[in-house]
Amino acid sequence: MDDAVMIAVEVPLVGDDRQKHWAKLVTSVDVTKASGWAFDGEFIADGGIQDVPAGSVLLVYGERGSRANPRPEARVYVADADGTLSRRGEAKSRAWARTLRDTVERLLEDAAATPLPAHDWDPQLMRYSDAALHEELERRRRRET
Repeated sequence: MDDAVMIAVEVPLVGDDRQKHWAKLVTSVDVTKASGWAFDGEFIADGGIQDVPAGSVLLVYGERGSRANPRPEARVYVADADGTLSRRGEAKSRAWARTLRDTVERLLEDAAATPLPAHDWDPQLMRYSDAALHEELERRRRRET
């Protein structure tokens, strides 16, 4: 993902900030594991804005309840090119990792099959309407002829 388009996204804080919580950019899944160790990738800070590759898969984990009896919650997101996150899965039990493992694996396969171009494209283009982009394209075509 070295040449991927980087975008700023708001990584949510899941659970209670006084309990265990983290976020990870998932790059691969070990299907032989049914715990959180099945998800390989880089940890990133949650509860704020982070720069991540467009199209990347984020796993966000947090706990609610008491320290003696924590209630885990995990969510899976895809980082959209416009800087938003699309929720693609959620689990609220001690079996969260196995519940989400197949979803994360499928999302990674989908992302690998349709890479985003990293040249001459800027996520800031999402700010413009289709009509404005079309008008600019037509203006450039006229200029070339």
